[in-house]
Amino acid sequence: MSSATATAEVEADHGHPETNSGISNNKLAMWLFLASDCLLFGALISTFLLYRTNISDNTPFSSAVDDVFDIPFTSLSSFVLLMSSLTMVLALSAVNRDDERSGRIWLLTTAFLGMIFIGGQVYEFTVFATEYDLGYSTNTWTSAFYTLTGFHGVHVSVGILLLLGTVFGTRKSGLGKEKAENVELVGLYWHFVDIVWVIIFTIVYLIPIG
Repeated sequence: MSSATATAEVEADHGHPETNSGISNNKLAMWLFLASDCLLFGALISTFLLYRTNISDNTPFSSAVDDVFDIPFTSLSSFVLLMSSLTMVLALSAVNRDDERSGRIWLLTTAFLGMIFIGGQVYEFTVFATEYDLGYSTNTWTSAFYTLTGFHGVHVSVGILLLLGTVFGTRKSGLGKEKAENVELVGLYWHFVDIVWVIIFTIVYLIPIG
């Protein structure tokens, strides 16, 4: 099969022309966006690592901020987010099979799991602020912590909006196989957000300050 024929088939299937790299313009743009986001998260994580031991005297705990973390709760919340990656894969698989009903169900399930994660994060922030008096400006550790985890929470919220937009924005046009690349792009973003959280969870919650 010639390259021109292959390109024509890709355009017919997804409506997005290929670039010289062999992927569509939309997919290339998503990869470039995720690459830039890697740099952003890298800077935030590096900042947190620099300030993670900088705990001032006005902090309401003596030895380490590890004492305020509810690891079982955060682990469960993290598990929910990781499971959403599985439902995202199932959604894309259903759309590729032209199974619109299952695709919508799995996309909504993914969004729901994301909402549970965000709810857990809001609860954790509320506990820190009310029970431990840890505000954003309490010290440099709290500033770095809230900025890093909050920035990730914003990304999850954006992902939820993308998922819901994909489901409800295709009510008239349908969510068939021709929309597979659109779903794949949302999936790439969602998997990226999940992977970043694994790194954040490990660094912030699991590695003791000592």
